[in-house]
Amino acid sequence: MATNKKITVQQIDISFYEDNEQDYISLTDIARYKNPNEPKDVVKNWMRSRTSIEFLGIWEQLNNPDFKGAEFDSFLFEAGSNSFTLSPSKWIEATNARGIVSKQGKNGGTFAHKDIAFEFASWVSAGFKLYLIKEFQRLKNEESGRNQLEWNLQRTLAKVNYQIHTDAIKENLIPKEVTTQQADRVYASEADLLNVALFGITAKTWRARNPGKEGNIRDEATLEQLVVLSNMESINALLIQEGLPQGKRLLQLNRVAIAQMRSLLAAKTVKKLK
Repeated sequence: MATNKKITVQQIDISFYEDNEQDYISLTDIARYKNPNEPKDVVKNWMRSRTSIEFLGIWEQLNNPDFKGAEFDSFLFEAGSNSFTLSPSKWIEATNARGIVSKQGKNGGTFAHKDIAFEFASWVSAGFKLYLIKEFQRLKNEESGRNQLEWNLQRTLAKVNYQIHTDAIKENLIPKEVTTQQADRVYASEADLLNVALFGITAKTWRARNPGKEGNIRDEATLEQLVVLSNMESINALLIQEGLPQGKRLLQLNRVAIAQMRSLLAAKTVKKLK
């Protein structure tokens, strides 16, 4: 699970994290706005409400195919009575809910999908909810802009290295006085050499497997793959200049791709850019 991040809303630190491209916000932290000393009680009181249980149940039915509807109906029937109590852990265990998560440890507490968290914040305070949404959206826009900048930087780097790569091909592989068609075939062959080394397939094979997608195999590349691709283009240019045959270059480039992808996928710096 991803590391918690924080935003500050009306002098209260609110933790959240992203899991499978879904944001989960701390209900415990939001509850501190109403009761700094006993935030757990605030969450439990909210969950006792029939309206809250209906909302939680509908969210799970829309987003969770493994949700246990019979248990949900039981809670809904009991809701509203003086003796009825419901904790996040009891709700999760009984219904197999995914919208609410209980985390243990130093950065633990009750977290919920942002849809649910905003609903809870509205119950705590309509004004606080508006400030929460505004600050959360500001941070997400900031992260989106930063990610787009990093993406564009890597795309630009790949294009620059591609020019170095094609120049090396022209100087070392293409005979003098060849036709444009002959030159194109050599370029295509070298481009697919990198595709096979990194992606395992040629551009033609990728298009055949993805008839509904626009662009090409490299447009679908991850940030890590783009970094490795730009490195491979420079390395291939050097191998071409050394006169290494294409088959041997493919083996070396594939080893480079495997080693660099393993390193990048484990690197903390790359994870922070995502």
